[in-house]
Amino acid sequence: MFFQHLFDKSLAQGSYVIGCQATGEAIVIDAKRDIDVYLEIARQNNLRITHIAETHIHADFLCGSRELSTVTGATMYLSDEGGEDWQYQFPHHGLKDGDIIRVGNLTLAVMHTPGHTPESISFLLTDHPATDKPLMVFTGDFVFVGDVGRPDLLEKAAGLIGTKEAGAKQMFQSLKKFAALPEYLQVWSAHGAGSACGKALGAVHSSTVGYEKIRNWAFQHDDNEQEFTDLLLTDQPEPPKYFAMMKHLNKVDRKLLIEVPKYQKLSGSAFLNAYRNGLKVIDARDKKNFANGFIPGSLNIQGNNTFSTWMGWLLNYQEQFVLVCDDRQIEDLTRKLMRIGLDNVYGYITDVNDLGIELQKVDLISIDEFKTYISNEDVQIIDVRGAAEYEAGHIEGANHVFVGTLPDHLDKISRDKQVVVHCQAGDRSAIAYAILAKNGFKNVKNFSGGMHEWLAAEGKTIASEFD
Repeated sequence: MFFQHLFDKSLAQGSYVIGCQATGEAIVIDAKRDIDVYLEIARQNNLRITHIAETHIHADFLCGSRELSTVTGATMYLSDEGGEDWQYQFPHHGLKDGDIIRVGNLTLAVMHTPGHTPESISFLLTDHPATDKPLMVFTGDFVFVGDVGRPDLLEKAAGLIGTKEAGAKQMFQSLKKFAALPEYLQVWSAHGAGSACGKALGAVHSSTVGYEKIRNWAFQHDDNEQEFTDLLLTDQPEPPKYFAMMKHLNKVDRKLLIEVPKYQKLSGSAFLNAYRNGLKVIDARDKKNFANGFIPGSLNIQGNNTFSTWMGWLLNYQEQFVLVCDDRQIEDLTRKLMRIGLDNVYGYITDVNDLGIELQKVDLISIDEFKTYISNEDVQIIDVRGAAEYEAGHIEGANHVFVGTLPDHLDKISRDKQVVVHCQAGDRSAIAYAILAKNGFKNVKNFSGGMHEWLAAEGKTIASEFD
């Protein structure tokens, strides 16, 4: 048997290539949209991708199953569980609980595991030349290492009111199915630490059923449904706005992108023409370089592992935009964008200094200066971290406005007072500063040291996955 786990750090998303080396057949589970990596794995290992499967209709990335099927001719095996509202709207081989997928001498048994979503399924893999007992279970967003899939995304991200309690009840029952599996089974999920699909995902990629039963918080409350539901629905991170679009695009017939696009490097005049015509400018440079000089109106979304997430929060799927990045960054950023379906890139530039535009600078302040603003009635301190982070501990007197929803809550920010923004360690406050500057706020300062520096000065620490 051939097995390879692929992990995209930018979305904390896992996909799998599993092959029967005797017959050369292979299946890909939960493929990302830039499919060239799967084609290359198959080529290098003398495999043919003949089967493609998904664990559920994903919300956090644009699944590449249809692109991969178009290129390889492989059959897509997708859930037909969940009821009428949860059916894929394009041709596929439908799966129900108890169905078997055969890939050469391998089989994957389908187990319906609703909770995160109504149509969610898991796959029990058996390598028959070795044993007739299952070896691995691919759980998607059902059971993670250390956590379980949140059932509130449909309500918070897709606007399906009243679904989170029903999902929590389904999850409670599905976990009983999981707990009855052999304890030696390897557990491989669709996400790891950093994903917004849960609140306590572990940093390691795999576990076992037995280990999760003694370690995972969800199995410590499997005898009290109400207690489990309350804990499951508490302190979940804010789901990015783009999740609703991913739910839609992963379900319907959509435009396919079978190759990684190559975007043009713009001349100075071409950029200026686009800029003056109102195209949004996304500056993917390091926050320190951005602070030293940025194009007025541009947003600083650094090209690191959170780039996709913040782009999904702050851009819509209709507007074109221009990137500011290095030549060596553009392919990586292109892949990160296509994985969430943001394909409206007009082009990119690498230098902001020779455009004839008067650049702006970020007003950064030290912790000593920041301390002078505490309890000052003429100053508004804005904590732009997530709600759970804020509730876990914040600077006295600080107002909370989450950076992802800041453009929708500008009325909460004073235009008369001195405004100081901060987050955990500076990445999100850099975005917040740029949003406020773009919207005409003049008296803004950025305490980029954030809670990390503030607590360090007091001999304390606090964990965060975002900065």
